[in-house]
Amino acid sequence: MRQVLFRIPWEGISLGGVTLPLFGFGLLFWVLLAVLTGGVWLGLRSAGPASSKNSAPAATDSPFDIGSMLFWLFALILVVQARVIGPRMAPEGLPIFGYGVMLLIGLTTAVFAADWRARSEGLPPETIWDLAIWLFIPGIIGARIFYLVQYRDRVFTGVENLPQFVWATVNLSEGGIVLYGGLLAGAAAYFTFCAVKKLPPLQLADIITPSVFIGIGFGRIGCLLNGCCYGDACTLPWGLEFPAQSVPFLALVERGFLAPDALHTPPLHPTQIYAALDGFFIAALTWWYYGVRRVPGDVLGLALLISPLTRFLIEILRGDEYGQWGTTLTISQWVSVALFTTGLLFQIYLSRQAHGVRGGLPSNLKPSVT
Repeated sequence: MRQVLFRIPWEGISLGGVTLPLFGFGLLFWVLLAVLTGGVWLGLRSAGPASSKNSAPAATDSPFDIGSMLFWLFALILVVQARVIGPRMAPEGLPIFGYGVMLLIGLTTAVFAADWRARSEGLPPETIWDLAIWLFIPGIIGARIFYLVQYRDRVFTGVENLPQFVWATVNLSEGGIVLYGGLLAGAAAYFTFCAVKKLPPLQLADIITPSVFIGIGFGRIGCLLNGCCYGDACTLPWGLEFPAQSVPFLALVERGFLAPDALHTPPLHPTQIYAALDGFFIAALTWWYYGVRRVPGDVLGLALLISPLTRFLIEILRGDEYGQWGTTLTISQWVSVALFTTGLLFQIYLSRQAHGVRGGLPSNLKPSVT
């Protein structure tokens, strides 16, 4: 595991004896300003008088809407204020967390994959990029809220005042998000997006479903780097030992399963790797299934059957959660049962829709060409 990959000094990076400033009004400021300015310019250009609701979107369509603009503007403000606020929180420099890097890689790969599929179906290019912003932020917030509710006793132990409460709420350094919370919040944001943009949700869901699991796969690699979502004791050759003061080590010491002076944990199931492989497998399967789907929503329906089942099985090997409500089932297993049941009901609906219905994009999603 490697929670912090490296740190970036707040003053900048030294190159050949010269310090290149990154924060404040340094390099990052000008890069973000160029991105924001370019997005505004493309947006204004594509909204010109040549546009017509009966014509195909211009090749210069901007991958930005107002929400995206606000996101980049917020990032710009953070970069400017980083040299003032940053040293107070992390005197040694900006920590680049392994988990965050994998989330970024997963998000970027997922968006490009969905964008490629959407373009091949004639979907306007800015749709996927706008959707990514709509899903990412609510997803992180939902995943964090789910974690705070599930582990509230652990998170808020010793909290005595408001600043401590706020820090405990936002501190993600020891692992602190739950996938299902992100998916549930993301689903709410997704249907809101479709309603605002007047897009058919099932057709679009088929396009982005493989990308969701691409993101999950990379995110689980981030879990391995962070040390969270660890497994139970493992006697197999690939069992992983985590060092002292790691997330699994401290948790096992707190539970009385490990002596505080131990050098490392006993071998544990690498459930993070199991989950990553599971995510990539479902991504590949649903990507292939898109070409043979029966009706709109079929790809999503397949994922709703397979993903809860594999998650339920992986949870059996997890060592970081206990059973809930007087059972041996964890919260994630209970959610998996609910999602699998939803998937079965959804399959009944899809079967009734399958008579004479194609799985392609309907005419109101595809742009018409005159």
